[in-house]
Amino acid sequence: MAHALRFIIVPKVSHPWFDEVNKGARAQAEILSRELGVEIVVDYMPPSVAGVVEQNTILEEAARRRPSGIAVDPVDAVGHMTALERIRDQGIPLVLFDSPSPDGSITSVGNNFARQGIIAAERLAELIGCTGKVAVMQGYPTAPNHKERYEAQLAVLAKYPDITVVDGGIDNDDIETARQQASAVLESHPDLSGYLCCDASGPIGIAAAIRHAGKAGKVKVVSMDGIRPILDAIKEGVIDASSATIPRMQGSMSILMLWQASLGVQLPQAIDTGIDVITPQNVDRYLADAVQEPGPERRT
Repeated sequence: MAHALRFIIVPKVSHPWFDEVNKGARAQAEILSRELGVEIVVDYMPPSVAGVVEQNTILEEAARRRPSGIAVDPVDAVGHMTALERIRDQGIPLVLFDSPSPDGSITSVGNNFARQGIIAAERLAELIGCTGKVAVMQGYPTAPNHKERYEAQLAVLAKYPDITVVDGGIDNDDIETARQQASAVLESHPDLSGYLCCDASGPIGIAAAIRHAGKAGKVKVVSMDGIRPILDAIKEGVIDASSATIPRMQGSMSILMLWQASLGVQLPQAIDTGIDVITPQNVDRYLADAVQEPGPERRT
């Protein structure tokens, strides 16, 4: 077998959504290894908490390993992530996933994040009859994808004069923080009609808070993403719908692009992996796919 290629995945933080990205990346690596006769290794290096300092530190360590390529989901604007420029200066191929590329100079693998926010907000407005209080929870506020979703949701809600937007908290891509923030919002606004969020941590925490408050079905929730806890909450009726990314495809396409870059192939500016709209009517199909997934992968 020819010499090994080593690609590194650096997510925002250790989180079940990014575990799905890792699964997709490893599946693509296995296919390429088998078909090309080249050993392709995927290292998964998640920061323990979401933060610029933490992610830069992980990226510096990733670069020291001299990999064949790095895929990163940045927690801040790409221009603020100092490690990214150093990685490019070293000639290490780099792609972004789950994040827009500010100027198209780095290939971006993901979906239209503003469109994803619009889908969620329009659906929630319809569910509440375009009237009432709506809380919008931010994710990691500087993360480009979270920011695009948040601003798009606010723009949609502003079109409806009978909807009042209230501060839904900031979860910083942490499930427990989302639960605490949502609990406080539900207590402060007992007449809340709806809840939106900007990442995959928000809906899990919001759902837990709504269960605890006994408000399932009373507060309408349209979430982001479609990992198992979110699907379970939709099936249960705690979350009404979700505007979902497709994380395994993002992982798969990231590895495919990095392999192409390792060969010197010019990459496209963006790969659109699409948006799934998950509802009570189709959630069983997504749950069936989740049941058939392989177990958690060993982290390197």
